[in-house]
Amino acid sequence: MRKGQKAVRIIAGAAKGRALKAVPGMNTRPTTDKVKEAIFSMIGPYFDGGIALDLFAGTGGLGLEAWSRGAEKVIFVDKDKISVDIIRHNVRTAGAESDAEIYRNDADRALKALAKRDLSFTLVFLDPPYRMTEMNEVMGELAEKGMLEPDATIVVEHDATIAYPDDVPGFEQTRTAKYGDIAVTIYRYIEAITEDTNRSESDVNE
Repeated sequence: MRKGQKAVRIIAGAAKGRALKAVPGMNTRPTTDKVKEAIFSMIGPYFDGGIALDLFAGTGGLGLEAWSRGAEKVIFVDKDKISVDIIRHNVRTAGAESDAEIYRNDADRALKALAKRDLSFTLVFLDPPYRMTEMNEVMGELAEKGMLEPDATIVVEHDATIAYPDDVPGFEQTRTAKYGDIAVTIYRYIEAITEDTNRSESDVNE
């Protein structure tokens, strides 16, 4: 463990207390236990099944916390080989092998591949490198591809200097909070009005 690096663990649920390995170096910053506890107090704290997507998984800590708290299955995606190796280690440590899928890929390609399987998620974690600030576009892609269950929760972790919009088409922002230099913004997916619905409403008004 690097000097000054805080230990990360699974906080609650079936795998409570299991220590998670961090990715070496400074490019990947695992979500601290304090921030993780705050996130799950806002979106959970426990879940009754459902599939979670940890799209920029890093250590896999957010997805594993969701699994420990009741998510039925978690799909982990990261493009970095070292991160993927760490995720595999952490999944084994948590005992989640049978309920996890781990892929080395970038986000865009991963979403295209997952969409072909007709998967839909109840919970999505978007914790990209902080230079990436277009997670609202990723949310739009998830909605467009039909990959979100009604009322799905999307958690965006980002630099506190960045403010995500209140209004993202198809989504309702439910919470935003800052924790030092980190911020968390949470959205709820609202099924978009279809073109057919718009057309029928216009017909009524004519």
